[in-house]
Amino acid sequence: MHGESTSRKNHPSLCSDFFLFGFLIVFLLSFHHGCCKSDIHNGYRLTLAVPVEYSVGFIGRAFLMETNQMAPNFKAALSVEAVNGRYSCSLEVFLGDVKVWNSGHYSQFYVSEKCVLQLTERGDLLLKGPKNRVGWRTGTSRQGVERLQILKTGNLVLLDALNLVKWQSFNFPTDVILWGQSLNVATRLTSFPTNSTEFYTFEIQHDKIALYLHSGKWNYSYWEFKPSKNRNITYIFLGTKGLEIYNDKAKKIAQIFSSPIDPLRFLTLGNKTGNLGLYYYSDDEHNFKAAFQAINNTCDLPLACKPCGICTFSNSCSSIHLLTQKDKGNSGCGEGAPGEVLCGREKVEMLELHGVTSVLKIAPKRVNVSKDLCANLCIDDCECVAALYSSDVRECKIYGVVIGVKQIERGYGLSYMVKVPKGTQTSHGKSNLKKWVIILVGVVDGLIILLVFGGLTYYLVQKRRKKLLATETDNNTT
Repeated sequence: MHGESTSRKNHPSLCSDFFLFGFLIVFLLSFHHGCCKSDIHNGYRLTLAVPVEYSVGFIGRAFLMETNQMAPNFKAALSVEAVNGRYSCSLEVFLGDVKVWNSGHYSQFYVSEKCVLQLTERGDLLLKGPKNRVGWRTGTSRQGVERLQILKTGNLVLLDALNLVKWQSFNFPTDVILWGQSLNVATRLTSFPTNSTEFYTFEIQHDKIALYLHSGKWNYSYWEFKPSKNRNITYIFLGTKGLEIYNDKAKKIAQIFSSPIDPLRFLTLGNKTGNLGLYYYSDDEHNFKAAFQAINNTCDLPLACKPCGICTFSNSCSSIHLLTQKDKGNSGCGEGAPGEVLCGREKVEMLELHGVTSVLKIAPKRVNVSKDLCANLCIDDCECVAALYSSDVRECKIYGVVIGVKQIERGYGLSYMVKVPKGTQTSHGKSNLKKWVIILVGVVDGLIILLVFGGLTYYLVQKRRKKLLATETDNNTT
């Protein structure tokens, strides 16, 4: 790793750090001023060497700018990271230890040998690999750009001689909104779970803000917030005390409040859970704490369990997949043999599960239909793998995924049906299979309760034995 520049004043001035196999090695680059500046000028160039061999978990990072604030402050860094068997090169912004912006969030730039950040003499900010291959750029050449600066809001900006913004990271949101940042209607945050084809979005729409799960061509809402009186949204703004919602006249029409007194620092869409959270910095604990979370029950999260799983009352998972699997060629609930299209009444049937529902709120639906017709609609639709029928309103929802299924108390008039190969229920016994589904869900909770009571009983027995031994010892002594 080394820094390069066309002039001495543009040398990197902070600390670059490498993380390898959990070990931290710090290289201090202090040419003149000891710690980071908040801006760099045209002609700046920084290079990170990329390891020859792939190392799982490797992260190489060089911090090039930081804000002059009390910790936690903002820092900009050039990073090389091991991702999916290759090394990605990206420009990042951190608030303390939290990554709040990344140039490669939507599209990774993979490199070998070296990762180069360059602010050209013509004002274009670039990421390059070997042979000057450009993987990312701001596209600001010949626009009068003179410097790159990180503001106290965490906004990374390219400025001209009049301090006019020619490009800013706030215009390219990833999975975080920072304090003071706004998002207009029809924009979104996006978060990608590790090792999953599904992804989450937080979307600002005219009538609501909402969280969505995306799986293939299917998009499902699993949380939403609407202003009262059907008022339209123009943009949202993260303020000190909450997420503020405004109309086209810049009038605040709603707000999601946070509870702590400390000012909010950022909003994030978690890539592990898909939950939306507002965070503040705790001076006592020296880390960020959640002031608000959109979803507080684990089973209300769409990926609380893997596909074909049921999230139970005890927040553990039981599997529909195991119950519907007839043979090795069958891949489980909602699927047939590899390459087989699972639809048509001669090939499939619907397995009805009671005491469960789906947290996925918006799905294609039909009203004023019977349960049998709802089942047939899914059977005849080659893309449908499950259906939820509500007898109270005679409504049928069609799903392209078996995800977000959770256990509920019986008696809500809901029937969740999963598409399975023809003969699955006959071979297992139609009534018995339904019983086993309910039993499996209940067994998980029962085992947990049994362990708790077993542990309590063991504790009381041991305590009584110790008391009796102490009494006998006292009597013998006497």
